[in-house]
Amino acid sequence: MNLPFDVDLLALALALGLVVVSTALLVSRIQLRRSRRRVRRLSAELSQPATVKAAKGAAWAVKNVVDAAYRVRDQGVGGLLRNSIEELTRWAVEDRQAISKVAGPDGSVTLLFSDIEDSTSLNEQLGDKGWVRLLDVHDELVHRLVDREHGHVVKSQGDGFMIAFGEPDAAVRVATGLQHSITGTRSRTLRRTPIKVRVGIHAGKVVARDGDYFGLNVAMAARVAAQATGGEILVTDGVRESVEDVTFTLCAEAAELKGIPGTHQLWSVDWERSA
Repeated sequence: MNLPFDVDLLALALALGLVVVSTALLVSRIQLRRSRRRVRRLSAELSQPATVKAAKGAAWAVKNVVDAAYRVRDQGVGGLLRNSIEELTRWAVEDRQAISKVAGPDGSVTLLFSDIEDSTSLNEQLGDKGWVRLLDVHDELVHRLVDREHGHVVKSQGDGFMIAFGEPDAAVRVATGLQHSITGTRSRTLRRTPIKVRVGIHAGKVVARDGDYFGLNVAMAARVAAQATGGEILVTDGVRESVEDVTFTLCAEAAELKGIPGTHQLWSVDWERSA
């Protein structure tokens, strides 16, 4: 009987398939927890319960086992690993219907990008289970602040968020509230493992499609966040001019933002002096 690939290759594919299944189960667990929180918070808006998402996660895992064997045969082990990493780190689009209501008639929206500094080191330090617990606390905090200001999570990726607001001052309030909540936390998880979150905020016209935002201003907001250090909130000139009752400090040097021509003046929010 002729097999589609030899025994050694089949064994390797099965072993890699088990790795993919294990990773998929962890991802499904994270998605299930997040689904449960969204069901509690937005039950009237969600059409799919957490159990349906969990079932989809299981189906996704099975599909990846089958795909793994063919990728090993067609692309080699290196190709399999590269593709798996790309798939496991892709952004998950959330709350599509609500997002479409945020942008103004001219397509203007305020975008906030955030992420936890040194997240990879923290994951290694805590292990996967401890890291997931820390993310749960962080995510719950972010969602609570965003809901209070009527913003909408566009995307989340592990420790990072892309969030849309109708007005710049709402984005700044969320960013300031996040930093205050982290430094003054009552959570034992965050007290045991302190985190620093960096934030970037920019406002401008965007292109909305299928519950997501695209365009130069989206890239601009992401690049501003990349310039921040842990515990820092950076904003562009337009945001600073639109927000009152907040103290800003001009960054010493104009920033060069990757992929965006010219230099750009950024401002740091003095959130410790802001309510």
